[in-house]
Amino acid sequence: MNLKKNIIILFLIVSLSGCVGSSSRGIFGTGVSVALDPRTLGTQIDDSIMQKNLQARLAFTNKKYLIKISVKVLDGRIFLRGKVDESEEKLNITKMAWETKGTRSVKNNIRIKQKFSFKNATKDVLITSQLKTALILNKNVKAANFNINTINQKIYVFGIARDENEKKEIIQEAKQIVDVKEIVTSILMVSDLSRQKQ
Repeated sequence: MNLKKNIIILFLIVSLSGCVGSSSRGIFGTGVSVALDPRTLGTQIDDSIMQKNLQARLAFTNKKYLIKISVKVLDGRIFLRGKVDESEEKLNITKMAWETKGTRSVKNNIRIKQKFSFKNATKDVLITSQLKTALILNKNVKAANFNINTINQKIYVFGIARDENEKKEIIQEAKQIVDVKEIVTSILMVSDLSRQKQ
């Protein structure tokens, strides 16, 4: 029964997304000809595949994301919009976006309905600040390549590492911070990127 539902969800995503060759939506508006799209045809196809893959993963995670979350991919850069109930949902969606093959960056404009307690928010801000400072001071880490968020003492680290050693350094720095309950990472390697800047 679950398999049948998943197939229906996947079919809906493909149907709603449309074909690459017909029009471009979102950032270029509705019904704009692909001929006016500054991306090459190959890039448009890569972006379309990335977009559909992420939409499928979101739908399998929770069917409500089909309606509540908007996904747009431009030249490997993922743009997210919508609304979720809890802050951890937003960060888990960001994690899924970073894990999509070919991702170069993620811009998450998803809004959160949940209200934070001042006590928890203060502790989370302190944890985030400590890790950011540690990474800036660590000569083996290029801190500017990483985004750090903390929710309920759980650290989320997103970004692109130069190699496995840099990734290990970041995790090691996070482990040394007091009060951290969990570390969630979505760190890509430079070598894993499908599109390199020329």
